[in-house]
Amino acid sequence: MAETQLHHRHIRHQGDDMKHTQLGTRITLPLLPALLLITNTAIAGPEIPTKFTYKGSIANTRHNLTQRPPDNPNNLNGVFMDTVRNNYGEVCVYCHTPHGANSQINAPLWNRTLTQAGIDGTYVTYDSLGTSTLTASVAQPGVNSLTCLSCHDGTLGMDSIINMPGSGLYDVNQETSQNDSFLNDWNNASGTDATSHWGFGANNTECLSCHSNPGFPGASDFSIAFIGTDLTNDHPIGVDVPTGRFGDDFFAPNGASSGANWSLEYYDTNLNGRADKDEIRFYDTGSGARVECASCHDPHGVSPDGNPATEFNPTFLRISNDASAVCLTCHDK
Repeated sequence: MAETQLHHRHIRHQGDDMKHTQLGTRITLPLLPALLLITNTAIAGPEIPTKFTYKGSIANTRHNLTQRPPDNPNNLNGVFMDTVRNNYGEVCVYCHTPHGANSQINAPLWNRTLTQAGIDGTYVTYDSLGTSTLTASVAQPGVNSLTCLSCHDGTLGMDSIINMPGSGLYDVNQETSQNDSFLNDWNNASGTDATSHWGFGANNTECLSCHSNPGFPGASDFSIAFIGTDLTNDHPIGVDVPTGRFGDDFFAPNGASSGANWSLEYYDTNLNGRADKDEIRFYDTGSGARVECASCHDPHGVSPDGNPATEFNPTFLRISNDASAVCLTCHDK
């Protein structure tokens, strides 16, 4: 623990004051590593209690970005978290807004900044591996993946939204570029305001500087959730559904629905004629049916039996992957 350091990408903020209301003093960010060492009982230790029951609703999952360690005067974890992200006090606002949604992406009432790799089309895709086993073409991630990657590629702050709660806290420029000055206008309810706006980061920076660091055992390991902009180590997304191989290597979806700018093909397991949360699907947003992140994952969580008292499938999967059930929904093996 004595050699643990907190790596901070935003060097420009090192002279900024960080309020610490519990101690009645002001400290600067360069002193933060020393503070963490001195108060290691507040940082280290067993998994910190949370409301992450993964039951009932998204509010009880890690996609509720208002979550923080339990409030108490001696808890420095929550104080530090409030210096690097805005706690908006609302669950849905980190992704959705009823007004002033992002006009650059056809996602429902989308409130987040678009990732630069999504704008430029510079994600490194699966077919860059040069594998001979991939027979379908792979494009850049579609809208139903870009929404997920706006957090999970690690290039944007978790709190990088366009329309913050309340009046007058809107910036259309946030649609395509994170503006830290705008985000600094938010006042955290704790009284400790963010002077940096962290995403997952890379190379164990930003959120991962604690949440992938053995020196901070009280901070859950988020490494599995950090994807980055190199997608070659994940299931292909933006990949065409190989319709010519239905009945050979793939099962054909038996359901379909469409709207003005989209269509779905899905595995209608209960034969009710609609795509339910617990059914794998393919998205067509203008270039044919493709596999995207949301084909297999529902960011709001899915209970395997529809019972709100039952824990959601792990990693927000639409169905449990016991006995490779997710894979075998599509792949005829």
